[in-house]
Amino acid sequence: MGKADCISYDEQKVPYIDLGSAQIRMDKDQAPEWALKKAQDELREVPGVKEQAIKELRELIQNEKYLNLPLDDEYMMMFLRPCHYYPESALKRLKNFYHMKLKYGIACENIIPGKLRNVFEANILNLLPQRDQHGRRLLVLEAGKKWKPSQVPLVDLFRGIQLTVLGSMVEPYSQICGAVVIIDMEGLPLSHITQFTPSFAAMLLDYIQECICMRLKAVHIVNNSYIFNMLFAIFKPFIREKLRKRIFFHGKDFKSLISHIEASALPPKYGGSATWELPPGKVLGEFFECYSKDYEMADSYGYTEGYKMKK
Repeated sequence: MGKADCISYDEQKVPYIDLGSAQIRMDKDQAPEWALKKAQDELREVPGVKEQAIKELRELIQNEKYLNLPLDDEYMMMFLRPCHYYPESALKRLKNFYHMKLKYGIACENIIPGKLRNVFEANILNLLPQRDQHGRRLLVLEAGKKWKPSQVPLVDLFRGIQLTVLGSMVEPYSQICGAVVIIDMEGLPLSHITQFTPSFAAMLLDYIQECICMRLKAVHIVNNSYIFNMLFAIFKPFIREKLRKRIFFHGKDFKSLISHIEASALPPKYGGSATWELPPGKVLGEFFECYSKDYEMADSYGYTEGYKMKK
């Protein structure tokens, strides 16, 4: 069994996947100094502002009778950083985030690795080991011919995306620098188009534009076909300008992709120069299962019984 075919543990018993020239691991430690400086310059994470914002957000949450959440500083910062330390904005985003379960039910429930093994075993969701030149997390979704809806229903695929994003949300490094998503649509069959219903598109856009507590810096679409471009054109009017400006179409022009993401962070299949090979999806799923208790705890947070969401 090769290194990338199993989970390894460091001296602190922290799990990782050894890819030889790189590792897949959760960056739960404090972000590097240059990223903390970025947080000061871009996110208002400066003495006085930071402490006051944490205090105010904690008080706002305590005033929400039906909202069951942790109140430690780290949890507050997870929502404050993407909102530039504005407590009211963070509370709004936080409430939208936990309204997802109430609004969309099964599509936003049981975001737990052991419940989503089918997604990882299908090898369609990848977490790249290296960050880009700006410190951003890189996530890859293969939603073309490689995705088999009979094995991975669209709702499970969406839950898998949420799980991966949730893992990045707890990383201080990612909270500051954000994430980039690469969507590979190679060989998208016409039959897949029927999966993307207006109701699903509305839910996905709601999640990205209103609920996600992560600085989504870019979405890169590769191997997109005429079929996908037509589908995108239908939903484009519902995408806000801020997100629309961050969506890039590359087709098979990977030189275009590496003009945005340095080649060393990408595998050769996307025009990159990385020497590592990604692990089997099953192993990535097992890696996330090492954090099952954290995911189960996170899944227990939110609105308690008796709460009625205002329409």
